[in-house]
Order: sequence, then C-alpha cells, then structure tokens
Amino acid sequence: MDTSEKLTILKRFRIISIAEGISFLLLLFVAMPMKYTMDMPLAVTYTGWVHGALFVLYMYMVFPTRRALGWTVRRTLFAMVASVLPFGPFLFDRKLKEQERALKAVA
Repeated sequence: MDTSEKLTILKRFRIISIAEGISFLLLLFVAMPMKYTMDMPLAVTYTGWVHGALFVLYMYMVFPTRRALGWTVRRTLFAMVASVLPFGPFLFDRKLKEQERALKAVA
C-alpha cells in the first residue's frame, strides 16, 4: 500500500472520529440537558441515534485503519477507549495528526 492510500485512509478515519466525538458531546451536553430540564426526550432519541450510528462506524473502521497504518495493539486500544470518553476522540486526533505529518514527510 502506498503513502497516498494510507493518507486517504487516515483522513477518512479522522473525519469519522471527529464526527463521532462531536455527536457524543452533543448528546451529553445538549440533548441530555434538554431531555431532563425542558422535558424534550426526542432530543436524546435523535442525537442518540446519530451518535450510535457514528460510534458503530468508528469501531468498524478502527481495524481496517489499524491494518493499513500498522498501528500497535496499544494504539488500537487507545483508539477504542478514546471513543467512549467525552473528549477522547479529540485527544486521539492529536496522535493521528502526528501520524499524518509523518506520512506526508515520507511522500
């Protein structure tokens, strides 16, 4: 697999990761308060559905990304744990940016 393909896979994973992280934050800090303070349970229903779909997509993409980019088991576990922490995907994105810079330097 050449460097441009690796960059494409990494960028795709980063987009999914950021989208998943934003949906989680919206669920926790917007939809949940709306449900409990404004009696609007549909906010959680819709936001939760979107977040759930993005979470499944994120987890589905972790392993092909791991294989393509040669991640260690530790980095893969970090990616998986990051997905369940409120700001985790954004912290993990720092590592992904470093890897993207390294791939661009090689290309």
